[in-house]
Amino acid sequence: MTDRQNRILSAIVEQYAEVAYPVGSTLLAKIFNVSPATIRSEMAELERLGFVSQPHTSAGRIPTDKGYRHYVNSIAVSENSDLPIRGADRAINARVHSGGVPERIIRNAVDTLVELTHNLGLATIGNQLYMSGLSNLFGQPEFIQAGQVQEVARLLDNLEPWLREAAPNEPLSVFIGTENPIGRSAGCSLIISRFDSPYSDNSYIGVLGPTRQSYRDVMEYVKKTGEALGGALYE
Repeated sequence: MTDRQNRILSAIVEQYAEVAYPVGSTLLAKIFNVSPATIRSEMAELERLGFVSQPHTSAGRIPTDKGYRHYVNSIAVSENSDLPIRGADRAINARVHSGGVPERIIRNAVDTLVELTHNLGLATIGNQLYMSGLSNLFGQPEFIQAGQVQEVARLLDNLEPWLREAAPNEPLSVFIGTENPIGRSAGCSLIISRFDSPYSDNSYIGVLGPTRQSYRDVMEYVKKTGEALGGALYE
């Protein structure tokens, strides 16, 4: 993939996250200051490589799971994770370090992620699963079909035992679409952070949302919230 193709793919991922509509060559031509024909040629190559798809003959392109994975890998490598994220650091710390019993601290952390990401927020500590924001998830345009809703429900039903068994070791793990071991047809991405907890060696917090989302921000929100929660539980 060329540098320009990489930048075009990033633009498609980010624009599609905002508008939930296939991204066309006219818009990208304005962003990159080249002709629509040049963009169409680059998009055709990205499609040939499997990074984007064209839902309809006359439509623009949307990212595939492979395209999202390439994008997530590239921002994970290039981004400075210590940068502040639009003032969210202060909000996360204020909510998570507000005191109270551990259950309240955990629920505050999950609720904060729901508000920041507009996804479903979740935390699992041992055998206990905390979840909030289900209406956010099913309010997304991707989940208008009953079959997809059932796949999402199956994923949620099996999430806690799967996390306990798989125990991902990365500080931040991103499972995109068909990468999910359960609910592979749900069109969801699971972004979770492992955090230190005095109550369980397998403690996670994160979000579940459509594959179409603002990964750059959401990954940082999850990472920062996990760090804040781990610190708050030891206070």
